[in-house]
Amino acid sequence: TSSGVFLLQMGWGDLGAFGEPSKETPNLDQMAAEGMLFLDFYTANPLCSPSRAALLTGRLPVRNGFYTTNGHARNAYTPQDIVGGIPDSELLLPELLKKAGYVNKIIGKWHLGHRPQFHPLKHGFDEWFGSPNCHFGPYDNRERPNIPLYRDWDMIGRYYEDFKIDLKTGESNLTQLYLQEALDFISKQQASQQPFFLYWAIDATHAPVYASKQFLGTSQRGLYGDAVREIDDSIGKILSRLQQLGISENTFVFFTSDNGAALISAPTQGGSNGPFLCGKQTTFEGGMREPAIAWWPGHIPAGGVSHQLGSVMDLFSTSLSLAGLQPPSDRQIDGIDLLPVILQGKLIDRPIFYYRGNELMAVRAGLYKAHYWTWSNSWEEHSKGIDFCPGQSVSGVTTHTQEEHTYLPLLFHLGRDPGEKYPLSFASEEYQRAVERISALVQQHKATLVPGQPQLNVCDQAVMNWSPPGCEKLGKCLKTPESDPKKCSWPH
Repeated sequence: TSSGVFLLQMGWGDLGAFGEPSKETPNLDQMAAEGMLFLDFYTANPLCSPSRAALLTGRLPVRNGFYTTNGHARNAYTPQDIVGGIPDSELLLPELLKKAGYVNKIIGKWHLGHRPQFHPLKHGFDEWFGSPNCHFGPYDNRERPNIPLYRDWDMIGRYYEDFKIDLKTGESNLTQLYLQEALDFISKQQASQQPFFLYWAIDATHAPVYASKQFLGTSQRGLYGDAVREIDDSIGKILSRLQQLGISENTFVFFTSDNGAALISAPTQGGSNGPFLCGKQTTFEGGMREPAIAWWPGHIPAGGVSHQLGSVMDLFSTSLSLAGLQPPSDRQIDGIDLLPVILQGKLIDRPIFYYRGNELMAVRAGLYKAHYWTWSNSWEEHSKGIDFCPGQSVSGVTTHTQEEHTYLPLLFHLGRDPGEKYPLSFASEEYQRAVERISALVQQHKATLVPGQPQLNVCDQAVMNWSPPGCEKLGKCLKTPESDPKKCSWPH
């Protein structure tokens, strides 16, 4: 069985199947109608690179090193001046799938470190077409180099130079390039009868948002909606190609997101998190609950809806299970195998841990969610107009200082109150029962937790994308400045 994972930055409320009013995602809605919708599916972090590291290792970012200890509970990711990346000691899904003869390709954003030792082809991927970092700038090739795009080992150009994104109109044909790469790869693997793993991680919905000419101005939702429509169209074409080639019944496909929609760029360039509180950067539901669809014709009963608590880390264990492989036994794996859920409708009891940097912020068990810390962002950031919860202030819940609730957690019943607006009374019996159960899970989790070496602590201008492999052939090498390592500063 081959497998494909679509990983984008979209909110829970961005799909028609999840109730988005403009109904502009017909292909994803069709995918949901033919497959299974997960309504309680989570990312492992409210930010891009740690959640991608979690998906590919099956492990929480605090274990795989994708966090910082520079300041308590800070979100951190991999901009191009970061020194760290995915450690060699981590085993990634494509490395393991190779043992079962899989050919593995990543299309789009890698974001697990851009220095040579972190290259995806050194961590199990056979092919890569895409970028090591995100396309959001500003880049000027003096202070910060433009981000390279790679084909396999070598860069083939840079964003904004050879791969244009028009910041005035939002026009770019990158999604079309990424689509064509996917279609060609699938056709090639089918022709050679090779099982494959395709990780399609495109970034069109990350601000600055972009879409190609034929999609610009076609959505009721503005430029963000245009980008979503193009992604939806692309996914429709990828699923159609699997069907045309007669391999859809041998291909497990999963669509999800790496974090909630970014509300800081809303409403013009931000998505929707449906009924949930806040967005990207926070450990409220809007930052971490994701749209998720599993599709495998002939195996997954059509029109299924699951309330299984799921996580992007489960894609690691589930993909290994599909390939007939066991997860590594020498390390803690946080993902679970979802096949019994998907194929037999089972429900597996498991908690969801909401981390922000080095701090366990909240835990969900069943329908209850306990917050041990609350923090949306600092007053200083907030006063500059940086708001991750626009129009959504909940007194004592969305806090601008880090508030500790370790001794009396804030508790919500997400069935009755998905928007986390009404904390349960501390005095109620319901509160005491639920907190007792969750506290036991937290104790168990913390007792066995061995944090990885933090990878997101040190920044150095000399490690940026000045002279990536392949730059000489293109005349695109830039002069590397003197090394000047510093502690990274993470405000959020």
